[in-house]
Amino acid sequence: MRGDMRAIHIKGHGGLDQVQLVDIPEPVAGPDEAIVEVKACGLNYLDIFVRRGMPGLPVKMPRIPGGDVAGVVKSVGAKVDKGWVGLKVLIDPAVMVGKHLGALGEDTDGGLRERMAIPAVNLIALPGNVTCEQAAALPIGYGTAHRMMVTRGRVAKGELVLILGASGGVGTACVQIAKEIGATVIACASSADKLDRLKKLGADHVVDYTKEDFSAAAWKISAKQGVDVCVNYTGGDTWVPSLRAMRMFGRVLTCGATAGFDPKEDIRYIWRREIDIVGSNGWTRADLTALVDKVSKGTMIPVIDRVLPLAETREAMRALEAREIFGKVLLRP
Repeated sequence: MRGDMRAIHIKGHGGLDQVQLVDIPEPVAGPDEAIVEVKACGLNYLDIFVRRGMPGLPVKMPRIPGGDVAGVVKSVGAKVDKGWVGLKVLIDPAVMVGKHLGALGEDTDGGLRERMAIPAVNLIALPGNVTCEQAAALPIGYGTAHRMMVTRGRVAKGELVLILGASGGVGTACVQIAKEIGATVIACASSADKLDRLKKLGADHVVDYTKEDFSAAAWKISAKQGVDVCVNYTGGDTWVPSLRAMRMFGRVLTCGATAGFDPKEDIRYIWRREIDIVGSNGWTRADLTALVDKVSKGTMIPVIDRVLPLAETREAMRALEAREIFGKVLLRP
């Protein structure tokens, strides 16, 4: 007989009232799947967008959110190596939905539940010294940052890097990655507490964008030469100021638009300074394994703001949406 387990459902697009704790049937593994007992699941702004609704990107409801999942394999399907059973794993959130690649929590149900069935090809074994909470902080935020900064952005030692939204999950990852590379970091955030924590994380310069023009501040810090790289996944009214902060042949890196995807533009800066606009979309398996290795070696420590029980998912989403989170917020089923 199937027993029930707890899960979070987004019942429909809208506010936090659409987020509900429900009982659902236990999962059953298909031939190529594993059942993972979820130990930690991270939230991302993607979960906020899924709840709010994204124009032109319909999401089937109800939906279980949560793309950053780590746990322990409890059982496997007939075609899966039984050696996985009992192992601590990270789940790669990039999943096949029909013939298309999608993401856990958006295109298919995510990890805000006690147990889940997942294709075994998505399992990444964790070293013994990497906790499930550390691992669950990595995939979407850190994975996206790693691809944007390293693979696509080619940030180099000695470069001056301006990071907007530096206190969020992607932002704190960008600060850590840039410092590990040997770049000089200007980190922007919205409060003295966040700026202090960014300094402790390694930022060389910090700017409170609620009190001063971050573009002018970066221009001054760079001795009126401009920055080599600007990380802007904010969009909206930050876009043109970012262009103004660039030096000749600089690179603007973007992987999203939390403040608006259709900003005012001023292409004069792009052609006059020969700026490259570099887009980055998501992560690869190689990004995730590289990050797990860094955590295992101690060269990177994921920034976790708080860990809450599954029943407090609404509060976790509220805090994320209100930009109260520094780093990652995790749920523990």
